[in-house]
Amino acid sequence: MKTDITTRDHIEILVNEFYDKVRGDELLAPVFSHVNWPHHLPIMYNFWSSMLLGDQSYRGNPFAKHLPLPIGAEHFDQWLKLFRETVQENFEGQKAEEVLMRAESIAGIFQARMGITPSPR
Repeated sequence: MKTDITTRDHIEILVNEFYDKVRGDELLAPVFSHVNWPHHLPIMYNFWSSMLLGDQSYRGNPFAKHLPLPIGAEHFDQWLKLFRETVQENFEGQKAEEVLMRAESIAGIFQARMGITPSPR
């Protein structure tokens, strides 16, 4: 039975399984090939834990990190597809819905700020 995202352990499952998919994805893996994953994953735990659990553990500027990446709308589409799949495979409930809404919002904001026209939905 699936549970909602209510603990830091849940966040870590979400992040680890999502980035496993990213690292194996034909489109996204090359974009993130430079990432030091042992360093990056705890930052992502803090980011999503701050967003969903309010623990204030994240310090940083996620937009600045993504700005120099060679990405377009198709990358955001695939990122969201994999993120959505990961959430839906592992969780259900209010926080699971919230994390999906937040991911969609972040993708939209990043694309707007990067001058990328989002794919039609």
